[in-house]
Amino acid sequence: MPVCVEQQLVQFCIISGISSLVILTANILNINKVVYLEPPFRCDYGSNIKLGKNFYANFNCVVLDMAEVTIGDNVLFAPNVQVLAAGHPLDVKSRVDEGVEFGTPITIGDNAWIGAGVIICPSVNIGKNSVIGAGSVVTKDIPDNVVAVGNPCRVLKPIDNE
Repeated sequence: MPVCVEQQLVQFCIISGISSLVILTANILNINKVVYLEPPFRCDYGSNIKLGKNFYANFNCVVLDMAEVTIGDNVLFAPNVQVLAAGHPLDVKSRVDEGVEFGTPITIGDNAWIGAGVIICPSVNIGKNSVIGAGSVVTKDIPDNVVAVGNPCRVLKPIDNE
């Protein structure tokens, strides 16, 4: 069975279970529609994630939602996708002495397909209908209707929807 836990001091959400496909509707993830999450699914807070209808995440999805993460309708995640809205200062003193963490939003448009092992970095917007190739590291915005691949991820070609 899916397990979703929220504690007062430390909030976390782990979706796991015996079933190979978990159909989950949960308030902690701001879900008001049916989404499909293969176990395990891990997130920092859960409350900063906004999922559209018919979202599907294959196994080992990680969402660090220090800031808002918005995922549109009909978005598909292959296995081992990481969506990382959290960041840390580059300045050593701030990072070590103060333990500062911050977040910047990520948005993934409707009908996007995110390939296996993709890492989506903070402040990124991925356009609607776009496909991100397996193993890509997305560090900058990707426009609508394109195939993008690589490290760093770059537009390979437009998608012709005719």
